[in-house]
Amino acid sequence: MSASSVDEVLNQHQEQCQSAIAAFKRELQKVRTGRASSGLVEGIVVDYYGSKTPLNSLAQITTPEARQIMLQVYDSGAVQAIEKAIQSSGLGLNPSTEGNLIRLNIPALTEESRRDMIKVLNKMAEDIRIGIRNHRRDANDLIKSLEKDGDITKDDSKKAMDKIQKQTDAYIDQVQTLLDGKEAEVMEV
Repeated sequence: MSASSVDEVLNQHQEQCQSAIAAFKRELQKVRTGRASSGLVEGIVVDYYGSKTPLNSLAQITTPEARQIMLQVYDSGAVQAIEKAIQSSGLGLNPSTEGNLIRLNIPALTEESRRDMIKVLNKMAEDIRIGIRNHRRDANDLIKSLEKDGDITKDDSKKAMDKIQKQTDAYIDQVQTLLDGKEAEVMEV
């Protein structure tokens, strides 16, 4: 029973860290880099006939060019609501409309805005690292309680905590790798 309890704690820690990494990847997609990406606008919520609806369920999102996002709106009655949602999203994009087609031209980022974006990215990464460390703390507490209850020996407890630390280090390295990649993308002219 003791080995399965330790394995459960390790698996739980791993799942929590993987979900934190997945959340970080989703957040990185939303960050504007000067290059068109459908992830930039997918999360925009549109007030569509009184209900909050994600943009990607109201329009087909494509990137025909490196600096342009094109939205093919399914319902012509939603075009104005989509335009309004894009303008109020804080992304700094101005939609141009032709019938059911909305074009979003992505302006080039200035050097200053790139530096600001790097600061935002670093803050996001640090928040994820803190979350991963909190998961480590929780897992270590569970291991300590198993040891205290006599379910596992002190040696098993030490080995389990070492495994948890190795998992934590691996996930924090993964966050740094993702951050470095996004920073390079943002600084690319």
